[in-house]
Amino acid sequence: MRIASLQPSISLTLAALNRLNALCAITKYCLEALPELAARNLPVLHDSWSFDKPGNLETLLAVRPDAVIASVPYRMESLAAILKSGLPVLALAPHSLADVYADTRLIASLAHADPEPLIARMQRAIADTQERTAHITPDQKPLIYCEEWGKPLIHSQHWVAELVEAAGARFLGTPGAHTTPEEVAAADPDILLFAWCGAGDRVPLARVVAQRNWQSLRTVRNNRVHTIPDEYLNTPAPTLLEGLACIAAAAHPALHPPHPRLITLAAQPLVEPETTAPVLQPS
Repeated sequence: MRIASLQPSISLTLAALNRLNALCAITKYCLEALPELAARNLPVLHDSWSFDKPGNLETLLAVRPDAVIASVPYRMESLAAILKSGLPVLALAPHSLADVYADTRLIASLAHADPEPLIARMQRAIADTQERTAHITPDQKPLIYCEEWGKPLIHSQHWVAELVEAAGARFLGTPGAHTTPEEVAAADPDILLFAWCGAGDRVPLARVVAQRNWQSLRTVRNNRVHTIPDEYLNTPAPTLLEGLACIAAAAHPALHPPHPRLITLAAQPLVEPETTAPVLQPS
């Protein structure tokens, strides 16, 4: 089976299944998430948003995949162009951890792999995290605002809300919904977590706090403002376990070890260089 992966989540799942040999093409975002792919010299495709643009579909057809696997977010026009070409396409759209497990099984079936050990490992890690805070009373569970995007403000996805709950905390707002700086401030969260799509861990926390006039928030005064790498929360793959570890370390630092990729506001310079908002990229 020759698989063209249009999202990092696909490539990361195949890696966890020990089936990277099934890949016949990837995107540059797959390379960023899994640098070891560079040694394989696989063809690098355009992202899943642009196959309806002149010349882009030809690069996909040239690698002759047996299956093309995409996952949200993607443009329907781009997906339609691939379908019209006659290539078999598996388009995934997970919302919950249960969906992530189901998609893992689908990817494994195409790659002729057994998904159950991987799924069991993910479920066991989540259960172990839950057990560490089983004694926590409801009033001891911190309220966490998780942000997937900053312009406009968008709450993180449903599977992130599940991870927050597994870490012994409460998720502020409706997963995937838009919000405003005023609504977040009014809710007075205990912790602010940022994982902007396509930004890696490069969220300018100091500038965000200043631009939104959040300096007086209790969470800011207590230095409970963090960045979690984009791929740990927004990529529906086994790397979500690293996201869980980051959330748990932020929520209950006395119960969980610190995570090396969890960045705090105090660790960033007070004055940061001008940056442009990251472009939303496929997961």
